Amino acid sequence: MNITVYLGANSGNNPVYRESVRELGSWIGENRHTLVYGGSKCGLMGELADSALEAGGYVIGVEPSFFIEAVKQHEGVQELIEVKDMPERKAKMIDLGDAFIAFPGGTGTLEEISEVMSKVCLGHSFCPCIVYNVNGYYDDLERLLDRMKWEGFLTTENRAKLLFARSIEDIDAFLHLTCAAG
Repeated sequence: MNITVYLGANSGNNPVYRESVRELGSWIGENRHTLVYGGSKCGLMGELADSALEAGGYVIGVEPSFFIEAVKQHEGVQELIEVKDMPERKAKMIDLGDAFIAFPGGTGTLEEISEVMSKVCLGHSFCPCIVYNVNGYYDDLERLLDRMKWEGFLTTENRAKLLFARSIEDIDAFLHLTCAAG
């Protein structure tokens, strides 16, 4: 399974993010999934790729030309796809993914997972959509989506398609459940 992970190129201020992203990368590699990610060697992105590679995983990076020109790409991945810009990167990562995980990151991460959430809710994608809520990072987003449901802007059915995981075990169980149902 190709698992597209959206996350920050920065490391964040709390070491829990580095530890958790390495655990995620190891789990992806150990389970013989393919990691699809933004292609950077920096911050959490680099940690994720390194840990997946160390666990024997296959890693596909999708990197815009301007980041390659700035030498931000991870040289150790098995496949590096160069794209023109950020919209092309986002489209390629969606195209390659069988499941999507948002790890803590910045506005780019939020933009990327929001597009996947919309596709899932519109029925344009039936891929698992998971927000990995490490350290309560996405608690406010979870409350916002629940408020959307309560206020009648998001159906209960569509809200149920968006998992907020608090552990690798949650992710694993959700993937097994949704893949068995699909």
